[in-house]
Amino acid sequence: MHYLTPDLCDAYPDLVQVLEPMFSNFGGRDSFGGEIVTVKCFEDNSLVKEQAELDGKGKVLVVDGGGSLRCALLGDMIAEKAARNGWQGMVIYGCIRDVDVLAQTDLGVQALASHPLRTNKRGIGDLNVVVTFAGVTFRPGEYVYADNNGVIVSPSPLTMPE
Repeated sequence: MHYLTPDLCDAYPDLVQVLEPMFSNFGGRDSFGGEIVTVKCFEDNSLVKEQAELDGKGKVLVVDGGGSLRCALLGDMIAEKAARNGWQGMVIYGCIRDVDVLAQTDLGVQALASHPLRTNKRGIGDLNVVVTFAGVTFRPGEYVYADNNGVIVSPSPLTMPE
């Protein structure tokens, strides 16, 4: 499915919340959307890796990395696993790496920036908790949509207007 966030904002003005414009599109999909699964972690992508290994059909992983610009929470190997397991995309409040490979991977990826350093894996983080960043609160089971225009959140699924 191809999503256009401006059209969704126009069609559902009372439903959507728009994230502050700080994210860039790094993935192989120009647009993506789906049910929110959250991970809250800081400079440790253990839970991101665990979730990528699960069935993600129809889902988007929203990662609250605390906005850290000191290491990457997503790289090529985890992204390829997520794509193989049907994840629609990831919204990462933090950094990614392996930019050229991610651009060729069938996964939507919105993140703050790229950084070549990987995280330490200490197994620290929280799964499916409410997280807030970029002026918006993400609740597991709600929906997120993203394209080159921005990222939006809705309490219920949205369909593109005709």
